[in-house]
Amino acid sequence: MSDPLIIPNEIAGGSVYGVAQFEYTVAGAPRKDYSAALAVASLQESVSIEHAASAYTEVVRQRERKIEDLGEVLAALAESIATMDPKSNDTSKMSDWSARLYTARDLCSKYGLTLTLSAIRLENGTWQGKITYRDATKVQNDVQYAMDTEDNNLQQDMVSLQSYISKRDNAYSTAAKLVKKADGTASGIIRNIT
Repeated sequence: MSDPLIIPNEIAGGSVYGVAQFEYTVAGAPRKDYSAALAVASLQESVSIEHAASAYTEVVRQRERKIEDLGEVLAALAESIATMDPKSNDTSKMSDWSARLYTARDLCSKYGLTLTLSAIRLENGTWQGKITYRDATKVQNDVQYAMDTEDNNLQQDMVSLQSYISKRDNAYSTAAKLVKKADGTASGIIRNIT
């Protein structure tokens, strides 16, 4: 178990009009005043929310990257389908050789999708692939479905992220108001005593 964030320490022999006076150990640092203790306590919530928001930010970035990669796959498939004979109804008709299609296969594999190439070759140091119409349309549907799902998840994560950011801003604002009020109260007490 960790040490408490704020520990009040009574000042020995220090009292004002019979009221004991305290100093505070704040996050392990001794001899802090009430304002410092209040600032740390009130900002602790803001910091916690900031950590959660940072995690959501990373999730949003990863989802955006996945959608971008899947968009590249769709573009490669569309390009390959465009090279096929539009007059033929044969579902085993083949695309032209494409390096982009070979890269799309690796992107699909990265996200758990299967893009089956009918032929692969290495030409001039570049891997290329061909795909049949049947395989291209099947994986096209799978990729589109994955993109739609990821887009829905992205929208939900963005709403959650916005909520965290709003909560964080409110927590910082509340902390600033509390510290300002504590400082104002301390100044008022000093003015009244003198």
